[in-house]
Amino acid sequence: MEDDESIRDILKIILRNAGYETDFFSDGTAILTNTYAHPDLYLLDKQLQGFDGLNICEFIKLNEGTRKIPVIMMSAYPNVGELALAAGANGFLEKPFTIHALLNAISSLLLHETAEQSLE
Repeated sequence: MEDDESIRDILKIILRNAGYETDFFSDGTAILTNTYAHPDLYLLDKQLQGFDGLNICEFIKLNEGTRKIPVIMMSAYPNVGELALAAGANGFLEKPFTIHALLNAISSLLLHETAEQSLE
């Protein structure tokens, strides 16, 4: 989820070019009302329209149906990394970040998730 339309458009291009299917939301309504298909990974901005991404992350991690799905939080705000991890995020990217850092974080968490599922 990303509230800035220009960043959202860039992320869509980057992720689709890397082979990922994407769904984007500008706020947390869909997640809080569970009106969306659960993804393999959440990429979640701290600042959303009318919502704090940290609260959305906590909600995801407390919900039985989504708690095992990896969450990468991102923010330009200073010192959010520790707060993101405390909210349950599996990773954090400080804006601005490189395409390489984004794709590495995503692939690392998805590989980790796949490995954990094969052990279950």
